[in-house]
Amino acid sequence: MNYVNNNYPDLIRNRFKLRKFTANYKIYRKMAELKEGMKAPLFEGTDQDGKTIKLSDYKGKKVVLYFYPKDNTPGCTAEACNLRDNHKALINKGFAVIGVSMDSEISHKGFALKYSLPFPLIADTSRKIMNDYGVYREKKLYGKSFLGIVRTTFIIDEKGIIEKIISKVDTKNHTEQILKLYQ
Repeated sequence: MNYVNNNYPDLIRNRFKLRKFTANYKIYRKMAELKEGMKAPLFEGTDQDGKTIKLSDYKGKKVVLYFYPKDNTPGCTAEACNLRDNHKALINKGFAVIGVSMDSEISHKGFALKYSLPFPLIADTSRKIMNDYGVYREKKLYGKSFLGIVRTTFIIDEKGIIEKIISKVDTKNHTEQILKLYQ
């Protein structure tokens, strides 16, 4: 006896829709909603030199963990150069600086060399660190919604606790913004 599955076309159509939906509109797990005073999520990533960077490597130091959208864009370049120009002042206050974006290690390498950046830039191409910190979320530009990195800086204390969250980053004066919080 031959059995005919009349639902077969529906199965194919549903699989295609699901594949198309997940390919174009990736489904991400619920974003973190971090607040000052909470334990900072541990992370591990690779920087522009291929070196593994972990939050646990910075125990005993304050960490300026800044998330930015894209290498070589005007705002991101202004922010990175401001942190570079004031890097010694940050080090003297006991801070270590780490940048994170979705760009690749190669892109970070070129960006760091072009602007002589003295701190690591983590390539978070999987968006795991961004999701853990809740900075990869819906944004709006010219009336259109899309997922992207919301420029945010977390200041993590020596024990791994989030001391400050800067969500309205002044890219041209970011170091001053950070240091004002500690006067």
